[in-house]
Amino acid sequence: MKQIEVTIMGQSYILGCPEGGEASLLEAVGNVDREMSAIRDGGRVKARERIAVLAALNLAYALAERPAAPKSPPAPAPAPASASSSSEDIDIDALIHRVDQALGADGQLL
Repeated sequence: MKQIEVTIMGQSYILGCPEGGEASLLEAVGNVDREMSAIRDGGRVKARERIAVLAALNLAYALAERPAAPKSPPAPAPAPASASSSSEDIDIDALIHRVDQALGADGQLL
């Protein structure tokens, strides 16, 4: 397995990547970086962990809202969610509230 160094919100990560999967991984990293940066730049959330959880929820929600791909013939995998459309369509305050509830007072997952 190949290793690729990427940067998300200014922090470097080394990720494992199967041969031939570099373009897909880099596209996914770009989407995560854009989503996290948009949440951070919104100014309401400062903690990197909470930004990451909100970005993951936004991207997962956008992916879940896509229509199901036909079963036959096999269709190519859908492109990762766009950061601009998902962050505009989701109530960030409601997500922050849900993350706060899930993390509890000490900031640890319950």
